[in-house]
Amino acid sequence: MLKIISKSAEHTYKLGTGLGKALQQGDIICLTGDLGAGKTAFTKGIGAGLDIQEFITSPTYTIINEYNGRIPLFHFDVYRLEGVEEMYELGYEEYFFGDGAVVIEWADIVKDIIPQERLWITILRGKEEDTREIIFDASGERYQKMIKELEQYADISH
Repeated sequence: MLKIISKSAEHTYKLGTGLGKALQQGDIICLTGDLGAGKTAFTKGIGAGLDIQEFITSPTYTIINEYNGRIPLFHFDVYRLEGVEEMYELGYEEYFFGDGAVVIEWADIVKDIIPQERLWITILRGKEEDTREIIFDASGERYQKMIKELEQYADISH
C-alpha cells in the first residue's frame, strides 16, 4: 500500500499521468472516495499518460466513456447504478477483459464483479483545503510494481 498526500489538483493530475504511462491492456483501476475529491481529475491525468487527446469527462449519465490513446481507456462511473446486475446488462466483461485499460469510479458499488487482481485507489479530502489523501492498494504482482513506480510522484510540490 502507498499513501500520497496530493497538495493540489495539479498534483493529483500528475499522479494520474504517471499511472497512465504505466497502464497496459487489461489493467483495472478502481477509484473510490469522497464526492468531489478528485476522481475525475485523477482520471484526466490517466488519459494524459495514455496520450488521449480527447477531453475526459465523468460518464455520470452515460455510465461508460471510451477514449482512444496509446491503448483504449474505458472510463466507468457506476454511481447511478442500482447494483451489479446493471453491469451485466452493459456487457462489462467486454471492457474488463478487452483490449484497453479500465477505470471505474465508485468501484465499491460493483466490487463483487471486479477481478481479484486490480489497483484500488481511494481519494479522500485532506485536512487542508486543496489537499487530498490518495491511497493505492494493489492486488497482484503487476499492480505492486505500479505502486513502486508511483512513489516517484509522491513529493511533487505544487
